[in-house]
Amino acid sequence: MSKIELVEKVVIIPEKPTPYKRIFMSNIDLSLVVYQDSASFFDPPSCQMSFYEIYGKLFSALGKLLVHYDFMAGRLVPSSDENHRFEIECNGAGIVVAAAKTDRKLSEFGEISAPNPDLRELIVFLLEEGEEETELKDKPLLSMQLTQFGCGSLALTSHYNHCTLDGIGAKDFEVNLAALTRGDDFVIVPNPDRTLLRARNPPKISHPHYEYSKSADIASSFTVRGTSGTNVTQPMTENRIHVLHLSPQQIARFKIKAMKDTTLQNITTFQVVAAKIWKARSIATKMLEDKVSTMLFPVDVRKRVVPELPHGFAGNALVPGFARATARELMELEDAYLVRKVQEGIERLDDEYIKSGIDWLEVNKGVPCIEDSFSLVAWWRLGLEEQHFAWGKLICATPLAVRPGFVILLPGPRGEGGLNVCLDLPAEQMQEFSRIMLEV
Repeated sequence: MSKIELVEKVVIIPEKPTPYKRIFMSNIDLSLVVYQDSASFFDPPSCQMSFYEIYGKLFSALGKLLVHYDFMAGRLVPSSDENHRFEIECNGAGIVVAAAKTDRKLSEFGEISAPNPDLRELIVFLLEEGEEETELKDKPLLSMQLTQFGCGSLALTSHYNHCTLDGIGAKDFEVNLAALTRGDDFVIVPNPDRTLLRARNPPKISHPHYEYSKSADIASSFTVRGTSGTNVTQPMTENRIHVLHLSPQQIARFKIKAMKDTTLQNITTFQVVAAKIWKARSIATKMLEDKVSTMLFPVDVRKRVVPELPHGFAGNALVPGFARATARELMELEDAYLVRKVQEGIERLDDEYIKSGIDWLEVNKGVPCIEDSFSLVAWWRLGLEEQHFAWGKLICATPLAVRPGFVILLPGPRGEGGLNVCLDLPAEQMQEFSRIMLEV
């Protein structure tokens, strides 16, 4: 089997000097101090561009990009003002970018529209030996690897700290990067000011917050909340990732069944699929009937808070909405009831509830709920496949792993539509999950 060979590896800093400053991080950011890996794939360039020209355009575009995204070129450091907090030091330390080649064809890496273990090779030059022991203040917030396959196809992978950007902010970053590789201007100027999401003083907790857990000491797949000098380690659990494809026709049948309850209005694809996944996963994992199952799902609150966050907000503004019910209710009640629970989970996130949640995190130093819960991430709604880089149009994008306790919704295969449901259940539980999911 042909190995991936390193062509060039560099540290890229902002093209122009940027001012030294420190950026406040909200409690939402601090609940996401964890590295994530994702990959974007491209067909062979239609124009005659050498690999040297391609990665040269990438390196140059990133230098320009980091002038506006100077915080991405910084480092996570203990706050100078408050204990038990991190902030971003904009110090121009830079990001790490690698260019690599392999004789293997992209088709030899298996399914690329969903996570698979072979794709981990595409960040091989970004994960340094002994990285688990590296303190955050020494660790780049973003590393990228551009790999060319023997067939000419390309993959652009990233290893980045989620506390810097949520999915919407990451898409804006990619939109800008694509534009700069083409020689175009910035599309969305980022605004990394998170002070609008600062906790109130004194904190005012006006709601119960079932979406969070109090203990910051429990190792969570979602986060490790940091203190001064803390190393953040996220061991990669080897899981068998399963993918269940839901066709557009199956999703339409789910909606028709739920709409038989005339009290439901405007059922979205996400709501009906989320309700099915919540039911199927809770039953398949054999939850005791009196246990309360909690499903978390990120909701964008940029326009829900008062005042609204500025256009181009570059931080984390996805707050966990939730739906809760006992395993017995999930088994016995109609799908329409579960869809309504999901809708309520979205509707409750008004300005006061969001600010109450930020205050709750301030007081309790908590993390997203980890008791009898899982998180459902609607990755497909980011629309990452719409970008055109200098070397061609992005054909698909995927996270490289599904963490334990997560379910990720990805676009279905090209030409088929629908959704891919990705999760890491044991084989016998996955069989039961699939059976329940495909029932109408």
